Amino acid sequence: MVDPLRPLHELPDAAIALHAVADDWRDAIRASAQALAAAGFAEPEYGERMIALVEEFGPYIVIAPGLALAHARPGPDVHGAGLSIVTLAQPVAFGHSHNDPVSVVLGLAATENDQHVASIASLANVFNDESVIPAIAAAVTADEVRALLRRASSQPAAGA
Repeated sequence: MVDPLRPLHELPDAAIALHAVADDWRDAIRASAQALAAAGFAEPEYGERMIALVEEFGPYIVIAPGLALAHARPGPDVHGAGLSIVTLAQPVAFGHSHNDPVSVVLGLAATENDQHVASIASLANVFNDESVIPAIAAAVTADEVRALLRRASSQPAAGA
């Protein structure tokens, strides 16, 4: 199976939203869904399914300090596997005891359950470098985000 998120540094401009305004974590997730929709990966309504998972299971999507990975199971509102990256104008709390507040929200759309798992593993390797999250949060252009992702994805995985 091909990882739908490779190469990350080739994300389309539409999938990258910088300095989005979000009043709370729900708005932050909706912004990631809007970016997925703008890039053609999903319908904007996909965001409501992502929100429902956090409401049901808590802020488990906050996977590192300052970083949330919003996602839901494949469904009819997902058109293709893809990723969005949203930076927030002001960080928001998701209710995570260690990794709040969040300044970068990744939106993940998958058309098959195994894509979802493989994509999360790939993302974990990219964000192993703790400096990547604040650097992306501070980026002012989509090209800068892609350059940061290119650099991070070319680093050897931890333990390699």
